[in-house]
Amino acid sequence: MIKQIFGRLPRKPSKSGESHELAGSSDPSSNTSINSRNSDLMSNKLVSSNSTTPPGLDFAPNSGYSYGSKIPQVANPKLNGNPVTCPYEALPGFRDVPSSEKQSLFIRKLNLCCVVFDFTDPTKNLKEKDIKRQTLLELVDYVTSANGKFTETVMLEAIKMVSVNLFRSFTPQPRENKVLEAFDLEEEEPSMDPAWPHLQIVYEFLLRFVASPETDAKLAKRYIDHSFVLKLLDLFDSEDPREREYLKTILHRIYGKFMVHRPFIRKAINNIFFNFIFETEKHNGIAELLEVLGSIINGFALPLKEEHKLFLVRALIPLHKPRCLPMYHQQLSYCITQFVEKDCKLSDTVIRGLLKYWPITNSSKEVMFLSELEEVLEATQAAEFQRCMVPLFRQIARCLSSSHFQVAERALYLWNNDHIENLIRQNRKVILPIIFPALEKNGSNHWNQVVQSLTLNVRKIFSDVDPELFEECLRQFQEDEAKVEELKTKHEATWKRLEEIAASNAASSESPTNDNHPNIVEIMRSTEVCTSGIRTDTIYGIHCKIKSEAPLHICDKRDIGDSSGLLIVDI
Repeated sequence: MIKQIFGRLPRKPSKSGESHELAGSSDPSSNTSINSRNSDLMSNKLVSSNSTTPPGLDFAPNSGYSYGSKIPQVANPKLNGNPVTCPYEALPGFRDVPSSEKQSLFIRKLNLCCVVFDFTDPTKNLKEKDIKRQTLLELVDYVTSANGKFTETVMLEAIKMVSVNLFRSFTPQPRENKVLEAFDLEEEEPSMDPAWPHLQIVYEFLLRFVASPETDAKLAKRYIDHSFVLKLLDLFDSEDPREREYLKTILHRIYGKFMVHRPFIRKAINNIFFNFIFETEKHNGIAELLEVLGSIINGFALPLKEEHKLFLVRALIPLHKPRCLPMYHQQLSYCITQFVEKDCKLSDTVIRGLLKYWPITNSSKEVMFLSELEEVLEATQAAEFQRCMVPLFRQIARCLSSSHFQVAERALYLWNNDHIENLIRQNRKVILPIIFPALEKNGSNHWNQVVQSLTLNVRKIFSDVDPELFEECLRQFQEDEAKVEELKTKHEATWKRLEEIAASNAASSESPTNDNHPNIVEIMRSTEVCTSGIRTDTIYGIHCKIKSEAPLHICDKRDIGDSSGLLIVDI
């Protein structure tokens, strides 16, 4: 009889249950993941029926997960925090009782599964753990094949069982420099919850229960309430990626089925982001939450509400700030692009937001920004592009001049996009003078051959499109370079004369006056230009006087590499 029960697990959920999706969005990964989980549960059944020890019990004892008061001692399982005194025994199967008693049996099985076992010791309570696992599988089977509306009592007991098993506090293992070593974390082995053999089936039960057409949303919202949703969102900080994957799918289904909870869910996710951005910069589930938001944003009705635009500006754009951006950038970029595709007028806001958080010293992060920028520009129209093109291409010019070849190379790849190249062509009279110095220096001085080659291709594009503008920019660039070289030569000559005077003064032990050196005047400690008057000061031990009736030329020593910031005044 037990083998017959084991064989009844379906391979896919009911079609009507699968139809509850977000408005205007599709989530093909949800259906695929449910089907794959069906096969996983089926294989788990077979293993459990032939083995006393359920799979998954050989995890390390120190898992980093705590069930608070619910977790029992190894020899003392608890029911809702109270020790279980009666023997933990399996209940009859649903096929063994009349239809009129199935609901009562279902509630009894739910109560049986409210007992939480300690999985930190894989050698304890093996029989009881296996009984609970088989009972959970039967509950999943019952919910999937139910052909009548669930009563309020059933909903109450079902949510109670889910809450007892899932809602727990996390005590993550300490990781030094967790924020700074974001790239290393991607290569680390994730922390797996040893209780997953039971947790997986509880999550599957909740998913089937929420998606079931027999679950009346108007009735179920009393139990799947704001408190339940908040506790579910707290679980996204789990270090177990399998758990976060289930949570992502379940939250998506709750958002689609319980329309009354939608504003609250968006606000709660918003608060999680605020805490992450401005407080901790530590959270394991940002990528999964953004993935859910991608489907939600895709379903936004047009025109976009002001609430949604504020969410973009206050939460999504600042998510570019944390140093662990690589862990969720792909999902964040998708959400940002969805907003721009919904309302192209937001592209100016998004681009200026990217420029605000543009990395300065993190080259790999800069490459990600350039990739996201290309996706945003691809959805940008000419009017919005013109609003932000000046600050945008000042930043792109800095990227072109980067000594990190990947940054310069990724910036040059923008010209491979036909839409972006067309926008640049239309506004070349503004853009080319901004980026021309970077192009000219890269073409001859950059150390990387690929960057040089790509730069020459971009120069050729501008030269072919508008030869006159190109020649004008080239002439202006050469004049500017000549002025810089002339100023540099003058600075060097001035300092050379000052050094000669200092050496002469040291040899003769005499202080020269301005009569002996009429062309060298003193250092001023202010930025004011003196037109007349007398001032004395000292530099390199030289005592000098300033006496002039004509305006003085001021040169900041920082321009020639001196960090003191004093000003050389030269007639």
